[in-house]
Amino acid sequence: MHEPSGQSHGKVSGVLRWIGLALISLFVLVFLMLFATERWLFKTWSLLDLDEILYHLTSSVEGTNPEMVSDYIRHFGIYVILAFVLFWVTVIVTRKHRFLQRALVCLWVAAALGFGNYALIEANTKVDLADYLLELSSGRKDSGDFYFDHYVDPKEVEITFPEEKRNLIYIYLESMEMTYADEKNGGAFKENLIPELTSLSQKNEDFSGSSRLLNGAVPVRGTTWTMGAMFGQTSGLPLKLPISSKGVEYQVDNNFFPMLTSLGDLLDAEGYHQVMMFGSDAVFAGRESYFTMHGNYDIFDYKYAKATGLIPNDYYVFWGFEDLKLFDFAKTELTKLAAEDEPFNLTLLTVDTHFEDGYLCKECGNQYSDQYANVMACSSRQVAAFVEWIQQQDFYDNTTVIVCGDHLTMDTDFCADVPKDYQRRTVTSIINSAVKPMDAKRTRSYTTLDMFPTTLASLGVTIKGNRLGLGTNLFSVKDTLLEQYGYEDLDRHLHNSSDFMNQFMNVHITEDFMEQVANKAALSYRVENNGKLTFVVDNSYILNSDSIQKAELQLTDAAGKTATINMTVYQPENDPNIFSCYAKTDLTEDDIHGMKAEAFFTVEGFEHYSVATAEY
Repeated sequence: MHEPSGQSHGKVSGVLRWIGLALISLFVLVFLMLFATERWLFKTWSLLDLDEILYHLTSSVEGTNPEMVSDYIRHFGIYVILAFVLFWVTVIVTRKHRFLQRALVCLWVAAALGFGNYALIEANTKVDLADYLLELSSGRKDSGDFYFDHYVDPKEVEITFPEEKRNLIYIYLESMEMTYADEKNGGAFKENLIPELTSLSQKNEDFSGSSRLLNGAVPVRGTTWTMGAMFGQTSGLPLKLPISSKGVEYQVDNNFFPMLTSLGDLLDAEGYHQVMMFGSDAVFAGRESYFTMHGNYDIFDYKYAKATGLIPNDYYVFWGFEDLKLFDFAKTELTKLAAEDEPFNLTLLTVDTHFEDGYLCKECGNQYSDQYANVMACSSRQVAAFVEWIQQQDFYDNTTVIVCGDHLTMDTDFCADVPKDYQRRTVTSIINSAVKPMDAKRTRSYTTLDMFPTTLASLGVTIKGNRLGLGTNLFSVKDTLLEQYGYEDLDRHLHNSSDFMNQFMNVHITEDFMEQVANKAALSYRVENNGKLTFVVDNSYILNSDSIQKAELQLTDAAGKTATINMTVYQPENDPNIFSCYAKTDLTEDDIHGMKAEAFFTVEGFEHYSVATAEY
């Protein structure tokens, strides 16, 4: 027995209507989540920029503090869920009133669009989203390529270590600014929250010259979050991921800029035993990948502490374990390292002062009404006590200690009263350096990128030209890029994408990438004075010459006979992205009629890949 056609049509229409409502509900959900996420991001990270967002989208989120996830759900996610439920309540309650239902659904869609558009407008205001999209679509670059003009490759510079190598202890202080000192010492607070760190900087080297006011490093674009900061201070480069027309395809976790030479690479080559210590999971944000690939560091993190029984398996506070334990563990590690024959580099990253509000450990008091202020004061005392312990050890005489804030705090309200014209900078202190500033009276203006060559100089290393990466040795009299250009111009230059740096940092080579190489490469020949032919493959700003393991020319004559000749890579300028490959032959123009020539490159992951063909 068949249903009447009208009844059947009604059922189909009803099903389609509910499917349509389901799709609309997903649309509403997505736009509301976009709004909620945007609000949460800029509430949580007051200094967030697009470089950081793109970086974290391509790196591991394992090890993230679970409190951040719960904070999102508690403050914004719950409202999105409630709105989603309310949408369906509206739909169900008005299911028998089609006109009213449609009107209310339209209102929901309009509201979702409004919230979503607001989020996009706000994001554009905060992080120049439109500028990024323009760069993505047009491939806009910095005129003249600032990176190419100013980058100094450590592989191409004469770097000389002293016969007796000095040890290095490098302490990254999470979110620690000189701003927290009082105004009379160069800070911006009424009361000095960090008197111990202030004293360390004033008694040692912060490049303030003859001034008694504190001086610190300015974090530039690409160094304003922890991994970016550590990358910048050890490589002299901002952590910017390459951008193509397809977006950001680079994955840092297994391929962390392998062509780069960093502080860790240089010390490793000189026989240093290097240890990196975190109170959190080192996997987070690609930190383990970077420090193992660049310096072969031993990783001592939250997972290691659990695995070795230093903390119970169920122990977890804040991001893992607190700084009180970190400094205690570091003393043990230093004692072990000092007993070895080789020089050492022990690097630490503190965590208690991470936003929002930090972690108040058992040693912290309640001197101030604000928890974050108490945490900062506590950290100042703990760092000073740790440095004092180091100074009492036998290894100290031959050890440089560097204390440096990683970046400015992202806490949304802690620096709300700081004057807008105050230049916020990180705490910086170089203790027991092997050298002194050449101009002891000069107050330097510098960025965290300058810490790369300056750290080496503090170990007694001489650097021809006194520049590495985009950084300048602050002990020299050479101007920094900040002194040359000023903050606004330097920031603008660093913001722009760079073909030179994209290729130098070895963009992950994919099938799509090799297709682009083949589309750009051109195979031709030239007639030499002796009448013989030289075959040439021209390539510009696509593939890095250092990435080519082998270049070959294959010649096939009309009879099908094949000959393969190795090609020579020729780089006419000091730029690995501008090069050509050539192969000299005994052939003349009369010999190549009916001949096919084909060029092949072998690079990592691609063997004997055809990049150019020509038939004669």
